[in-house]
Amino acid sequence: MLQSYNPPYNATMVEKVIDAGGIIVGKANMDEFAMGSGSLDSCHGAVINPWNLLTFSCNQIQRSDWCIAGGSSGGSAAAVAAGACLAAFGSDTGGSTRNPASYCGIVGLKPTYGLLSRHGLIPLVNSMDVPGIMTKTIEDSVILLNAVAGHDIRDSTTVQESLTPFTLDHEIDLSKLHVGIPKEFHAPGLSEEVVEMWRATADHLEQAGAKVSQVYMPHTRHCLICYHVLCCCEVASNFSRYTGIEFGLRSGSEESTEELYAQNRHYGFNDVVRGRILAGNFFLLRKNFDRFFLKAQRIRRLISNDFKAVFDSGVHFLLTPTTLTDAPSFNWFCEKDNRSRCAEQDIFTTPANMAGIPAVSIPLRISRRGLPLSLQLMGPHFSESRLLSLAHWLEQQAGFPHLDLDFLDKQAIE
Repeated sequence: MLQSYNPPYNATMVEKVIDAGGIIVGKANMDEFAMGSGSLDSCHGAVINPWNLLTFSCNQIQRSDWCIAGGSSGGSAAAVAAGACLAAFGSDTGGSTRNPASYCGIVGLKPTYGLLSRHGLIPLVNSMDVPGIMTKTIEDSVILLNAVAGHDIRDSTTVQESLTPFTLDHEIDLSKLHVGIPKEFHAPGLSEEVVEMWRATADHLEQAGAKVSQVYMPHTRHCLICYHVLCCCEVASNFSRYTGIEFGLRSGSEESTEELYAQNRHYGFNDVVRGRILAGNFFLLRKNFDRFFLKAQRIRRLISNDFKAVFDSGVHFLLTPTTLTDAPSFNWFCEKDNRSRCAEQDIFTTPANMAGIPAVSIPLRISRRGLPLSLQLMGPHFSESRLLSLAHWLEQQAGFPHLDLDFLDKQAIE
């Protein structure tokens, strides 16, 4: 739909980076309209995880069962992991920054809803969309967060008050922290490696002085179905603007407005996008509105209340997996459809979007397959400084070996 579209203005996030002296090097590939968790549904082709280059040559990858980069912002994560740029933005509506960050072995930060401007971000789900930040280190994330956070008169959902600069506490006192382990996040399909890393990290925090305890968040088990209903409903509304009249693809008959709309939307959207639009309109039918949309909104409130209750009880942060496993192979991932894979891949990340709280994915280990493994930290609204300080402590303790592709330059010279 927007393949050949050139926007007449920059997003606020881009403007702030340029004003701070940053250089924008380009746009990254992703799932079409951020609807996916593998970065495979794009008119530009699939995004390949750069960690594949440790196993296959560039010529071998396409003929091999390569590993995906995650999604929906897989191109951004791959670019940072490969060293093509220092940092990248992604969207994060249900985990689209943290999922690919986990698979590509980088830091993925989803800030508090309203902390960063959405002006210029193509809306998917207005009530959950957050621009995400991807970098190799926590310190780089803090630098970029300070550059782009704050009020924007062009986005009424951004915070109104002035912000205190975000800083890292390099002498963080873990004895004053209480970290919760949500019982409901022990999900089916969680790999033994991730479970062991999760347990070992919790033990390490406890040994370093933090209080670690299991917490209960009973309504989060309904998160995925609730997210699906609300996402489809907002997609049906937001995507009504893509008609081919004002911008985007204009194709087909112009015998009538209805025919023009129908053909533009048929050829301009892939099956995944069309499916969500149709589902959303079904949920929003008068006879279904209370049964689906309003019920999903009520469940979302209960999920948010679960987080509030945990944080009000004295828990400062939650420690969870980011993904079920390390990066899946392309062939395995394609055995199921987009909707099924999204339900699997977003299981740990959507709750933070439903509650509007900050979350960060931190790479901590290398799996037996030689791929990154990550964990996620979540905290109360606007707790970014403390959240990132703890994430930085974990990062320093882990000493994660970031992807180094310098050997490709040497091979090219030879």
